[in-house]
Amino acid sequence: MIFPNGLDRPHRMLLIGGTSEIGLAILAALHLPATAEIILAGRDPQRLAAAGQQWPGRVRTVAFDAVQVSSHQELVDGIFAEGPVDLVISAAGVLTPQPDLERDVRLAAEMIETNFTGQVTMLLAVAGHLRTQRRGTIVVLSSVAAVRPRRANFVYGSTKSALDAFARGLADSLHGSGVRVVLVRPGFVSGRMTAGMPQAPLATTPEKVGAATAAALLSRREAAGRPAVRSRREAVWVPAAMAGLAIVFRLIPRPFWRRVSR
Repeated sequence: MIFPNGLDRPHRMLLIGGTSEIGLAILAALHLPATAEIILAGRDPQRLAAAGQQWPGRVRTVAFDAVQVSSHQELVDGIFAEGPVDLVISAAGVLTPQPDLERDVRLAAEMIETNFTGQVTMLLAVAGHLRTQRRGTIVVLSSVAAVRPRRANFVYGSTKSALDAFARGLADSLHGSGVRVVLVRPGFVSGRMTAGMPQAPLATTPEKVGAATAAALLSRREAAGRPAVRSRREAVWVPAAMAGLAIVFRLIPRPFWRRVSR
C-alpha cells in the first residue's frame, strides 16, 4: 500500500497553501475516510475555515505565511510533534501579471518568496521529519511553465523552474528513505488564480489535476483478492499530453520561442 499506516488512504495530511483550489481538489479526489485528519496551513483564517467545512473528518487550520520563513521550522516541528504525517501537499503560490512585476519589483520579490523560497524552507523542514518517520509522501505543485519560461510571464516561470529543480533534488536526497516525492506539472488551470486570463490550449481544471494526482498516489487492485499495486510515477502531467509538449518546448529554437511565447 502507498501509505504505510495500514490503510490505502492517507490518515493525517498537511496542505501547505490551505485554500489552494488544486490542493483541495487533490484531497477531495482521495475520497478520505471520516477518520482522516486534515491540516490546512494558510494566511486567511476565514477562507481556511470555509475550505475546511467541506470535509467530514477532523480539520485543523494553522497560520502560515510563505514569506515568513523564520517561522516555518517551528510550525512544522509543532505539527509533527502531535503525530506522524502521511501526506504533505505543497500548493502555496501566487500568479502576479508580468507588467505589474516590472512596475513594482517588490511584487516580484513577494512572488519569488511565496512560490519558491517559502516552499523550500517548509519542505526542508517537512523532509527532515518524514525521513525520521521513514515513510510519507510529498506532493509538490509545479507547472508546465517550469519547462521553459515564456517572455509573457518569465518571473512566474522562473519560480516554477526553480521549485521543479528543488523538488527533483529533494526526491533524489530522499531516495531509499521510505519517503516519496511526486511532482505535479499541470498546464493552464482554469480557476481563481487565472480568472480573467485568456484560456490556453489544453486548459485543465483543479478537479482534473486532483484526480490525476490521486491516481498517482493511491494503490490500485488488479483484481479482487489480489495485492494492491503501487504506482511509482514521480511526475504527473495534466493533461497527459503536456509531457510530449514539454519535449517540443525544449527543442524550439530560441529566436522562434521569443515570438511564440508572448
